[in-house]
Amino acid sequence: MEKTRYKYVNRLLLACAAVMMTLMFACEKEDSLPAPLITSVRNYDASPNDTLITEMVTGQWVVIHGKNLREVSQVYFGGVQASINSTFLTDANIVVQIPSIPFQSVPIEELNKITVVSAGGTYTYSIDFAIDPPAIASVSYEIPNEGDSVYIYGANFFYVEEVTFAGEPIPELRLSADGTSLGFIAPALSQSGPVKVKTGSGTATTGYNVNDVATGLIANFEWGDYFGYEWWGGAELHSGDPNSDWPPYGAAFPGNSTQYMVLKTNALNPGEGADWSHAVRIGSTQWLPVGNISDTVAGWALKFEVSIPDPWNGGSLCIKTSNSNFMVRNEPWQIIAPYSTKGWQTVTIPLSSFLKNDATLGDGRGAPVTSINELFGGTGTTEGNLLVYIHNYGAAKTSTGFNAAFDNFRVVRTTYTVE
Repeated sequence: MEKTRYKYVNRLLLACAAVMMTLMFACEKEDSLPAPLITSVRNYDASPNDTLITEMVTGQWVVIHGKNLREVSQVYFGGVQASINSTFLTDANIVVQIPSIPFQSVPIEELNKITVVSAGGTYTYSIDFAIDPPAIASVSYEIPNEGDSVYIYGANFFYVEEVTFAGEPIPELRLSADGTSLGFIAPALSQSGPVKVKTGSGTATTGYNVNDVATGLIANFEWGDYFGYEWWGGAELHSGDPNSDWPPYGAAFPGNSTQYMVLKTNALNPGEGADWSHAVRIGSTQWLPVGNISDTVAGWALKFEVSIPDPWNGGSLCIKTSNSNFMVRNEPWQIIAPYSTKGWQTVTIPLSSFLKNDATLGDGRGAPVTSINELFGGTGTTEGNLLVYIHNYGAAKTSTGFNAAFDNFRVVRTTYTVE
């Protein structure tokens, strides 16, 4: 009996020893796994495009070269984990697609890194992300009062280092996640000047000034050379001065102390609205210097300020010169319905947006204008009327009427420079 007991104890001790040896061997094996190493990164493509890269872009497929990569379980680009497929791992290579990077939320000190993780350790390789320099497309309100909200629209507003607006630095910004806009509260402005946006990739500067309605002015409805209004067409002259006897004070359009035109209509029947009855009509004037008639048509834009306090849904705001063959049909309610503005806003219409009237497609739905000369009828001049009116091209009555104020029509350059 005693002999049998010792026999079982011996067997149990041998089993425990075997387990301990196995665990010790496994731990020793795990501890002995070599750490991963990255030596270079190559574009994943057929020769001759499979070149070594020094910059990365999101969505790009790459080959990470190095050593001890077969056991890698995680790959990070700028702190964002990529999806890896074990069939694309060898000891010397990892084929992986760079994930989408939320640049606005990734600290700059974490951005330009590739990190690989395995049971043997972690390795970080430094390589830059290629981010294009900033581009400025438009400004929501170019002549803001202190305290007004302003948005700059464009692209690549990532890692913004500095913004100036008419010479004033902007200390606090609201940045969109996709880098297409930045917003701020306007400071007090004492001068005109360009808009500048500086990022780690470069500095974009507008070729025009903000807080400036004098350059390229066509009509401002003030008594003087640029009054502009033809005194007929359906619109009415109003004043932003509450003490004005005449023109009457426009209480519905606060934020503008000058004179401006108001175009107000009821809901429009199909086909209703014309440039002689529902319009702001501005007399013939020179839109831009005739010496610039050969400039690219996309290099210039018609700008004006507008305030639309009431919901607008239906009808086209038509804009044309004396040459009625081309037109812009502005219909923001097609995107946001009903549409209105919070106070005054700047509208920017590149001259390249004027489209030819087409018998099949409709007014302002044909081919784009190809030159400044063509826009003005091919006469070799840059002079003409400006007609802004509301028209219902729809088959049903519009859902709402239209109530808007207009001011400071001008034509300026749309270009910007990048340093």
